[in-house]
Amino acid sequence: MEDEYYSIDAILSENQKIQCAFKVDIPDMGHLEGGTERDIKAHSKVQLPLWLAFILIYSDYADFAVPAPFSARVRNALNAEARSVRLAALVGAGGLWYGFGKTVMRLCVLLFPSPSLSSCSPHAPRRLDDAPANEMSELLTKTFRSRLVEVIDQAQHFAALGPAGGGGQSGDAALGFREGLEATERELFSLAQESARSTKRWYEAADRGRR
Repeated sequence: MEDEYYSIDAILSENQKIQCAFKVDIPDMGHLEGGTERDIKAHSKVQLPLWLAFILIYSDYADFAVPAPFSARVRNALNAEARSVRLAALVGAGGLWYGFGKTVMRLCVLLFPSPSLSSCSPHAPRRLDDAPANEMSELLTKTFRSRLVEVIDQAQHFAALGPAGGGGQSGDAALGFREGLEATERELFSLAQESARSTKRWYEAADRGRR
């Protein structure tokens, strides 16, 4: 995490919350639960941003569970048809699903090496292997590759329509896919769209020059 200290994307990713279960009483920190209690009691479950959860977990004050955006249900849906999953709904508007996953992956491998992603917790057997990180990495990479072609295709399609057709829509599935793009994919969509427009302008200018 320290190598991305100045990365805005890393900051936003580390601001995503994970559920932590406290193993001990924490005095004078009850406000983190959003209630009126003065202290956090052992066994309390609190949603905390990753940047705060990291030091608590590392200090053995709390455990954590794999976040909902990477649950078994989500992983199964992505493996079945990655393009049908609305990643934006998993991390909120403007959220970085891939960045969040990368941060969780590093948290697992740095703190609690274990046989699989589903058992990535302090109670799992501790082994010096990269299985959880590899599983998360494979999920992120496979999802990205499965969705990238559709991102580029739709970006080029809307670039070809021009301003008059920019608001058009080519079907419910296509619309749902665009609405489900997370922040990294939206940025790629915009870049691909601008690239297609620039290429079109270049061809049109070259045609005029040959006349």
